Amino acid sequence: MKLDELKPLEALLTADFRQIEPRLQALDKHLILRTYLDGYTLGDIDTKIWLALRGNRAAVSFIKRGSLANLARWFNYIEENHPEIQAEIKAKDAAAKAKVAAASKAGASYALALQNADQGVVTRFLPEPSGYLHIGHAKAALLSDYFAHQAYKGQLRLRLDDTNPSKEKQEYQDAIIEDLALMGIKPDTVTYTSDYFDYLYDMCVRMIKEGHAYADDTDQDTMRDQRWKGIASARRDRSVEENLRIFTEEMKNGTEEGLKNCIRAKLSVDNPNKALRDPVIYRCNIETPHHRTGTKWKMYPMYDFACPVVDSHEGVTHALRSTEYTDRNPQYQWFIDTLKLRQVYMWDFARMNFIRTFLSKRKLAKLVDTGKVWGWDDPRMPTIRGVRRRGMTIPALRDFILKQGPSRNVVTMDWTNFWASNKKEIDPIAPRHTAITKKDAVKVVVKGADAPAEPVKQEKPKHPKNKEVGTKQVTFANELIMDQADAKSFKDGEEITIMGWGNGFVRNIDTSAEVIPAFEIDLNLAGDVKSTEKKVTWLASKGQTLVPAELWDFDYLITKDVLQEEDNMEDFLNPVTETMEEAWCDEAAASLKKDDIIQLERRGYYRVDKGLNDWKEGEEKKLVLFCIPTGKTGSK
Repeated sequence: MKLDELKPLEALLTADFRQIEPRLQALDKHLILRTYLDGYTLGDIDTKIWLALRGNRAAVSFIKRGSLANLARWFNYIEENHPEIQAEIKAKDAAAKAKVAAASKAGASYALALQNADQGVVTRFLPEPSGYLHIGHAKAALLSDYFAHQAYKGQLRLRLDDTNPSKEKQEYQDAIIEDLALMGIKPDTVTYTSDYFDYLYDMCVRMIKEGHAYADDTDQDTMRDQRWKGIASARRDRSVEENLRIFTEEMKNGTEEGLKNCIRAKLSVDNPNKALRDPVIYRCNIETPHHRTGTKWKMYPMYDFACPVVDSHEGVTHALRSTEYTDRNPQYQWFIDTLKLRQVYMWDFARMNFIRTFLSKRKLAKLVDTGKVWGWDDPRMPTIRGVRRRGMTIPALRDFILKQGPSRNVVTMDWTNFWASNKKEIDPIAPRHTAITKKDAVKVVVKGADAPAEPVKQEKPKHPKNKEVGTKQVTFANELIMDQADAKSFKDGEEITIMGWGNGFVRNIDTSAEVIPAFEIDLNLAGDVKSTEKKVTWLASKGQTLVPAELWDFDYLITKDVLQEEDNMEDFLNPVTETMEEAWCDEAAASLKKDDIIQLERRGYYRVDKGLNDWKEGEEKKLVLFCIPTGKTGSK
């Protein structure tokens, strides 16, 4: 190449790979007998072209692979021997590392050193719209969002992997987008694998033409057995023409012959890594119209094929996925190399596993379909909507997951820390209220000089330590209800503290009775609340309209800490996973609305699932409250 041909290259080498590939080949040829592009020392031409290439992530990944040996030699030589031209690049690297280090908090290490991150970071979140997002998906989404938007000034792409119309619904697709927005995740781009069905079809045709894929009509059981034993399919050596005919005519049109066939990539017959044993990359499906493309396609690409091909095509630079895909990483790379696609870097992180919980969408869907739970948002479900309905706040969810970091160490966690992180979030702001269960309510008559003759209402803070939560009206009267368990613990003549009011002496109580129907209290507001052993909750039974409520609590769905592959899920389903008690709440609780989080004194934290105004006309109005675990006793 002449000098006047080299000078314009700096500006031209910033384009995409397809445009710059011929120029890279020309540079490689030019460098056959040269150490530098121009002259015998590092000059202006070499510096500008090297920096231009270094700034193009597609070019760098291609050069590093070494297929253009002379260009790779020159590029590496400049990088190793001329640090003086790399100050700006090193400064960018240092800034990115500082961001990552700042995020390594509470034991979570984010020092991933993503390959070529200084050239730009584009991550993606790739859910299949075949169910609602669970907390495992939340980790994948939040980590991809973190590295795209916080650790680096990159981009996050949301791509819905809609390649199996039998399982997918518009409902799930919409729910995924809503749940991500709820978690504060804002993808820069939203696409669908179905957007690329034509491109994937062309890539499959190319693979067949180049001898890298074949049509196979072996029945499913035999194929599974052959793959397991490392036996080649009888169809593996079909001619290219026959494979093309079956794919482009029979399978494409969903004919009888086409339905019997699938397309398999020709990787290996007996590789020790069974993920590399000629995986299926296309299969027919004519039973269910696709929720976006209708009946246009009779065959669909498999995840293993679509994932690397579309990742590369869309411009994804770093694919973060859980360690369950580790065995498939060589397969992912094989498709990239075989089709000569732009390199995508992979990083595996450990998925979140919790005791007595499964995150398989297939198993979760079975619970929904068989009526074992109320739906995907059931508070017993490990879905985003399920844990939110149980009372998990979004800030606590984000904080907990990000604190786990992108480690590859697979562990099964107790739910304790998960809910304990939530308690830290809700305790300072949850208004305090009181509830007495209906079946355990004991009538109490208040006497003494301090007892009010008529009910009195007073403004009291909703939170003892946070005035900003506001105030509520508390009714004081000479008739109360208290809890049966408290009454049974009293002794006649004992001084107790009536929370939020003062002390009183227990009178006329029959402690020998199996159920205590009533007793009296001689109010003693001059008494020292610090001197009493028992502090009890109460409600005035006159002077206010008590609010009926249902208090719900939930248990694990399964009885075994960790289900194994061979375990039958039905054998380990917990027969009783919900309890409900009817109760009375204070009058101030009438204003509570759906999604409010409160603390019922001496009972715990609750999320309002239904307020009084959330019922249809004619329905009985009552509060529906779900108990929020605090981490003290695990998930329950």
